[in-house]
Amino acid sequence: MKEIIFVIEESPEGGFIAKALGVSIITQAKTIDELHTSVRDAVQCHFDEGQGPSLIRLHFVKDEVIAA
Repeated sequence: MKEIIFVIEESPEGGFIAKALGVSIITQAKTIDELHTSVRDAVQCHFDEGQGPSLIRLHFVKDEVIAA
């Protein structure tokens, strides 16, 4: 696997939730720096050594509501 993509959303309780696309990995953190560490750790735990992706991409999604 060359690359893994995580969709990052803000958590209603605060912080961030990261969900991998095509792989069953979900993690969360309170800050962006903690999220980077948490995502790396989750990927390392999920794959056997040497089988994981060489690139982790984070795609931030933010919903905004505006009055019409």
